[in-house]
Amino acid sequence: MVAKTDAIVVVDFGGQYAHLIGRRIRDFNVYSEIVPYDGAVEEIEELRKKYHVKGIIFSGGPSSVYRDDAPEKINRLFELGLPILGICYGHQLIAHVAGGRVKAADRKEYGITLATIDRPLGVLKGLKRKEKVWMSHSDTVYSVPSEYLVLAHTENCPVAALKHRDRPIFGLQWHPEVTHTENGERMLHNFIFEVCGCRRNWVMGDFVKRAIREIRQETGGKKCIIALSGGIDSSVATALAARALGKRLTAVFVDHGFMREGEPEFVKKTFAKMGINFVAVDARKRFLQKLKGVTDPEEKRRIIGEEFIKVFEEVAKRVGADYLIQGTIYPDRIESGFRRRSEKIKTHHNVAGLPTKMEFRGIIEPLRDLYKDEVRRVAERLKLPPEIIRRQPFPGPGLAVRITGEITPEKIKIIKAADRIVREEIERAGLKDGLWQYFAVLTNTKSTGVKGDARAYGYTVAIRAVESREAMTASFAKIPYEILERISTRITNENPDVTRVVYDITHKPPATIEWE
Repeated sequence: MVAKTDAIVVVDFGGQYAHLIGRRIRDFNVYSEIVPYDGAVEEIEELRKKYHVKGIIFSGGPSSVYRDDAPEKINRLFELGLPILGICYGHQLIAHVAGGRVKAADRKEYGITLATIDRPLGVLKGLKRKEKVWMSHSDTVYSVPSEYLVLAHTENCPVAALKHRDRPIFGLQWHPEVTHTENGERMLHNFIFEVCGCRRNWVMGDFVKRAIREIRQETGGKKCIIALSGGIDSSVATALAARALGKRLTAVFVDHGFMREGEPEFVKKTFAKMGINFVAVDARKRFLQKLKGVTDPEEKRRIIGEEFIKVFEEVAKRVGADYLIQGTIYPDRIESGFRRRSEKIKTHHNVAGLPTKMEFRGIIEPLRDLYKDEVRRVAERLKLPPEIIRRQPFPGPGLAVRITGEITPEKIKIIKAADRIVREEIERAGLKDGLWQYFAVLTNTKSTGVKGDARAYGYTVAIRAVESREAMTASFAKIPYEILERISTRITNENPDVTRVVYDITHKPPATIEWE
């Protein structure tokens, strides 16, 4: 008899990092599955038929333990007899259910915080007295009942970590799954292996074969079109779909006018070599007309999403396609708040930006559960060109979401030139391989400058460069000053409408990588 694979279940309370926790677990070669809190017990019982479930992690969440129904719905989870780790909201939930005191913090904590480890037990085994951790909470645990121990505190959080005296139940107010927590991986390692006793007996299966098989099953032999932007996600989805469908697939590239300089030509040239049906649609005028006068970023994304679908529907009618395939990845779905309790950070044009009524039989998303780094590994398996594999992420709405305020032909010209300069200088300096993204943002702020001994009044351009592993969290890059100086000088010299350049030094969170 083959032994069951060990597994950790992440109970999702709508937090942005539930799947990041799941990813971190899989990085240890331990299987993880994410389940919604309001059906967690039933789903865990089903999982136990296939896996050896060894522990449970409660995710963070945007709500308060006093403002939702979660406390009433999780009591049965404690009765399963499995080790439990609560993170952020999950930590507060454990304390609240046990009868502890949880209330709005006198001082909220966001970002890097110094935690004092009072008892290095269980998940905190082997840690230093002082640890840099990443916090993001407005409620705080102020006290716990006698059956719990306080393991750590911060200046503003008296119960920053807790443990049941007799049972393997732990809580951490901080987020060990994000890279900003210095020893976060060790904390998760302690829980997975020391507390739960898991074995490293899971390896991701052959995703390529599985994805091709699923595309064939879902399409049932019908013709499909795929939304191809030329980015890593849509390129990988296109390569998978081409293997699954052959000549029944048509790749559709929509030039909405917000691409980077040279982008349309690059996409056409690259995919012409693949021998697939390829259609390029020049939709620049219609997109610009639809966005005239629009300033709200969510409205921009909604309009772009709807217009994309209209173009795809038009092409689908011409080629007789029934299904639309997209390169949507998991962070897109997380940030769009696709689950009932999930907090919507921003709408992605290919998720929540889609219209409610479409003329397709269905939408297929073969990469829907992958993160960007996993997509790159699939691209390597598919032997895609290096220039595709190493491309930095680029939003589907393109430069439209890197222009704050109304989009105009003048602003498009400015942002394209600024973006080109940023890319040229970063790549010339040999920095691109260490960065997740690097780009320019055209703000709607104007300021006074001096050019040629005369007063000038022009736009402010912001430069954004970040380091990340999977885009769920990111740190601003410490670009050398001389490179920033070259970028600034070139942007202001080569563009008469720009008088000021600033550098964005904000991590994600609290910011997102993109500005809109």
